[in-house]
Amino acid sequence: MASAQTPEEQRAADGGDAPPALTRLEIQRYSRQLVLPELGPGGQRRLSACSVLVVGCGGLGCPLAQYLAAAGVGRLGLVDHDVVELSNLHRQVLHRESRLATSKARSAAAALQELNSTVQCVPYEVHLSPSNALPLVRAYDLVADCSDNVPTRYLVNDACVLAGKPLVSASALRLEGQLAVYHFQGGPCYRCLFPKPPPPETVTNCADGGVLGVVPGIMGSLQALEVLKMASGIGTGLSRAMLLFDALEGRFRRIQLRSRDPACAVCGDHPSVTDLQDYERFCGSSATDKCRMLQLLSSEERISVEEYKKVLDSQDQHVLVDVRPSVEVEICCLPHSLNVPLSKLEGKDEECWKTLRQRICNVKQRTDDNMAFPVYVVCKLGNDSQKAVRVLQGWSHDGLGLISVKDIKGGLMAWASNIDPEFPQY
Repeated sequence: MASAQTPEEQRAADGGDAPPALTRLEIQRYSRQLVLPELGPGGQRRLSACSVLVVGCGGLGCPLAQYLAAAGVGRLGLVDHDVVELSNLHRQVLHRESRLATSKARSAAAALQELNSTVQCVPYEVHLSPSNALPLVRAYDLVADCSDNVPTRYLVNDACVLAGKPLVSASALRLEGQLAVYHFQGGPCYRCLFPKPPPPETVTNCADGGVLGVVPGIMGSLQALEVLKMASGIGTGLSRAMLLFDALEGRFRRIQLRSRDPACAVCGDHPSVTDLQDYERFCGSSATDKCRMLQLLSSEERISVEEYKKVLDSQDQHVLVDVRPSVEVEICCLPHSLNVPLSKLEGKDEECWKTLRQRICNVKQRTDDNMAFPVYVVCKLGNDSQKAVRVLQGWSHDGLGLISVKDIKGGLMAWASNIDPEFPQY
C-alpha cells in the first residue's frame, strides 16, 4: 500500500489550482515566518490551502490547534465529544473557566476564531467511531491524533491508512512524552510498530497516572511543528523516527524506526484490515482518556461504598488498606485507613507486609468472632484495589487465622460521589 502524499502532492495529483497570492493583511500577520527561506510566500500559501483534522481538543490538541491557527492553516476540524471540566484547565489552554460544561470542540473553535478569524474552524461534537472516522479523515489533508487513548489511536491510524492520509501522533503522561509521524514517505504506520494492543490493565492515562500540564503543551507544540512542516512543503524528519521527551531530565531522545512492514495488517502488501473495526473490543478497553474501570474480581469479592458505609456505622472491627501511592494519600484519605502502596505489596516489601500483619493482629484481638476477619482494600477508582486483593489472596496468613479480603467498588471517588460530597475528588 502506498504511503500518504503531502497536501501539495495530493492537490497536484487532483489538478488543483495554485493558491491565490497573499493579501496585504496576510503579509503583515505572517511576516515573521514569511521571511524564513525554508517557508517563504509559497509555503505560506500552501498552509492557507491546507486542512488539518485535530482528533481531541485536550492537553495535546489545544496547543497544537492554537499554533496551527496562528500560523494560518486554512481549515481546522476539531473532534471532541467531551465537555470542559475544571480538572482540564491546568493543561488544556484554549478553554476557560467561563466555558466550563461547554463542548470542548466548540470552546476550542471559539478561542481559535478570536486568535485568527481567517482560519475556518469546524467543531465536531462527536465521539470518533468506526462509523464516522473515514468520512472525516477523507475530508482533510493531514490528521493529528491528540486523543491519547489506545482504541482511538488504532482507529485513527487505520482510517488514515485506508484514506491515504499522513498522521502526526503524540502522547504525554506524567513527565514524559513521545511524538511520531505515521504512514508518510515510506515510513511505518502505528500498526507496523504495535500490531497488538497492550493488555488493558497495563495501560495508564493522565487521569490515572497524572501529568504536568506543560508536558502535553510541549508535545502538542512539537506536533504542530511537524504538521506545519508537512503542510508547507518543508517535510518532516520523523517519518521513520520517534521523538521521546523526558521533562525531569530536560532531555530529548530520537529513536530510529523501521520502514513500513510489508506484513502489516492494514498498510502491508496483503492487508487483512480493509474496513474499520470495533476498536474497543480489539483493545479490551474503552475509547476514553478518562479514568477506566477494570473488572478483575467477581461480585462476591467486592463491596459497594454504601455497603462499606454500613460497616463503619455498625462499628464492626475490620482493617481498611489504602493501596494508592503515598503522594495520593497526602491529597486525601479516609482517616482510619492504613496506606500500603500496591507497588510495595506486589514487590513483597518486607516492612509493608510486617506493618499490615501487625495492624490486622492488633484489630483482630478486639474480636471474639470465629468468622473470617474482614480486610477491605480501597484505591482511587477500584482498579488497583482489585489487583491488591489478588495479591493478598495469595498471601500466607500464618498466625492470623481466617482472613476475608474484598475491594471497595469505585474507590474513593465513588465514596465522594455517593457518600461524602465534601471528600475531595482529583
